[in-house]
This record gives sequence, C-alpha cells and structure tokens, in this order.
Amino acid sequence: METRRVGRSGLRVSRLGLGTLTWGRDTDEHEAAELLRDFARAGGTLVETAATPAGESEELLGALLHEEVPRRDVVLALRVGARGTGRDRRPDGSRRTVLADLDLSLARLRTDHVDLLLLEGSGDAPVEEQLSALEEAVRSGRARYVGVAEHGAWQLARAAALAPAGTPLVAAQAELSLVARWADGDLLDAAEASGVGVLARSPLGGGVLTGKYRHALPADSRAASPHLVHVVQPHLDPSARGVVEAVCTAADGLERAPLAVALAWAADRPGVAAAVTGARTAAQLRLALTAADLRLPAQITAALDEVSTSRRDVGRPV
Repeated sequence: METRRVGRSGLRVSRLGLGTLTWGRDTDEHEAAELLRDFARAGGTLVETAATPAGESEELLGALLHEEVPRRDVVLALRVGARGTGRDRRPDGSRRTVLADLDLSLARLRTDHVDLLLLEGSGDAPVEEQLSALEEAVRSGRARYVGVAEHGAWQLARAAALAPAGTPLVAAQAELSLVARWADGDLLDAAEASGVGVLARSPLGGGVLTGKYRHALPADSRAASPHLVHVVQPHLDPSARGVVEAVCTAADGLERAPLAVALAWAADRPGVAAAVTGARTAAQLRLALTAADLRLPAQITAALDEVSTSRRDVGRPV
C-alpha cells in the first residue's frame, strides 16, 4: 500500500487507515485480530483509536499490538480531549483532561507513546492551554507528533499559527466523504496553508456509500444499531441517495465495489494523507482494501464532484 507524508512533517502513514471504533463492542477479539493482521499484511500502518469512558477499543487494540502485530509496525493515532460517547460526546480541551486521557489510554494500549496525538474539538479551554498540553505530551515522550480533530477551518488555522515552533500541528482529522463534503473546501485550504495533512474520517458516510441501504435496512448495519445510528442517519436523505446511485454507477463501469470508489475519492482529495475506514468485520476490510490500488479516472472524479455538490455543507462540526 502507498504511504504518504502527513503534511510537511516527516511522519508517513498508509493511504488507507484502520479505525477501531467498534472494537470490543460490535467487533470481538477474534474478528479484531483478523482485521489487524489483514491490514498489516496489506501494507497498512495507520491505526486510529480514541479515549472513551469504557476504553474497550483501546484495551483490545493494546492486547493485539503485543500478540498479533509488532507495535513498531503501527502508526498509532489517538484522539483525546472529549467527554461522553456517541451523539453526547463533547469536546474538553483542558490541560487536565487532555493529559489525563493520554495517560489512561497509554495504560490501556500497553505502550509508552502514541505516534500521533489528536486533540478532539476545541471546547472552552483557551487555545494556548490546549496547545501547551500537546507540547507537554511531546516533551515528555508520550507522543511523537500532534494534531487536531473535528476543528473548523478557522480553528485549525488559529491553532496551527499559535503552535510552538518545536511542536507544530501536523495533522487534522475531519469527516470527509461524498455525502459529507464540508471539509472539501475551506478546511483543506487551511490545512494546506498550515502544512497540515488531513485524515479523512468516515469516508464511506457511515456505510451509506457501500450501497447497502439502497433497498433495505440490513439488520446488522450501523443504521440498525442504537449506538451507531446517529452516524448513518444524516446520510439517508434524498440528496444522499442520488450520490449513492452515482457511486454505484461508477463502480459498475470500473468493475469495482462502490465502497472502493468512495474510498479512493476521499483518499485522493488534495491534501488528504489517509482515508480512515472503520470496518467492523474482516470481510468488510478485505473489500475496503481493494481500494488500495484504485485511482479514479479524472472524468469519474469530476462527475462525482458534480453530483455531490448538494452535500458540501454536510458534516460541519458544531
């Protein structure tokens, strides 16, 4: 799999990343082990998790990094600085919360450092306090690089401008897909101007862009899950359905799966370092990995851009 530099930093990540949101809850230890092994064998390096109250994902990932895949072969990204879960998750960028989250997550992950620490949202804490917490994480050796997640364009530009010279922001994670294109504009522009690489979160629109919801609501889907339905619901309206049909048409012409087309579109937006997919099963991941070598023809990219114009404001952080 291709690897890319993250912004203007020396950090390199695989073009596709693996999200672990469902691990320990919807994805058991055996499935997660297969996911991680298959991802690593395909050349994937970027694995992302987040500090959560229960910490199931971190606990399971930490065990697997010792049993299945060497820690040194993984670029481990961790989101910190938020309280709650699901739709009730709220940012808290205070120094106390950021560093406490980091310490607890490191214990769960059974490692002494993460490769990329992402501050989730901005919260009420002064930006200088948030940046000082990230600086302390790097100074103490608990993080190698730092960035932000779920920031608006102006928030990203301000944080990047104020970041200490020795601890620059190198990455910004944001929702980006053909049904949630808010970041495909001002945020990508701000990231490029700041030397920051973008990690595209939810590049399949919560699974909508796989085409699985075209005719029915699968019983084992995110939309049927009480704790994940909020991820899918915003992308089930009529304008999103038109985008899904266009993706499926493009996929038929390329003889690829719809999700491969959607992943390739997100991964190759200017300034995007990686598209992070949260496959719940090994079968889903194997299908996603077919996008690893897919480059969309310019005509198809232009057509998908045009048909998804109505989705340019969807997904913007509150």
